[in-house]
Amino acid sequence: MARYAALLRAVNVGVNKLAMADLRRVVTDLGHTDVKTYLQSGNVIFTSPPARAETLAEGIANRLADELGLRVPVLVRDGDELAAVAAASPYAGRQDDHTRVLVVFLSAAPAAARVRELAVPPGETMEYEVIGREAHLHFPAGGYGRTKFTAAYLEKKLGVVATARNLRSVLALRDLTAG
Repeated sequence: MARYAALLRAVNVGVNKLAMADLRRVVTDLGHTDVKTYLQSGNVIFTSPPARAETLAEGIANRLADELGLRVPVLVRDGDELAAVAAASPYAGRQDDHTRVLVVFLSAAPAAARVRELAVPPGETMEYEVIGREAHLHFPAGGYGRTKFTAAYLEKKLGVVATARNLRSVLALRDLTAG
């Protein structure tokens, strides 16, 4: 058995309202066990036999659409992947405020040409690094709430689905999926 975290994009912000009890029920009904949610922003942790992350994500996304009419992208990472992401953060050790360090989870590693073309919007003070299927962001002078360098921006520029979590959440998800 393996521990996974499913990360839903744009849940409980704007129009995509989802009760965490409903999310837990949907994931449990798919046959996963030890299902827990973290915060109200579409993070669900579960145990399942080893499977491709894309297969798990598709199952959750389809069930949410079929049962609740909610069409949102779902990305899945296992515990080892989350531990590696947390360890790879180039900014974690440079910033005590973990809300100023974010990880944007990507549905696939973006094309190298798209990564080379990626740029910080004019007038913004931030740093980023794309490592595999994640973009690591650092906002030393402010938070994610005021930037144009968002998950939606990265989706457009990199051509992949993206969802962001601050480092505090990434560390919690890592701990919740540790085996």
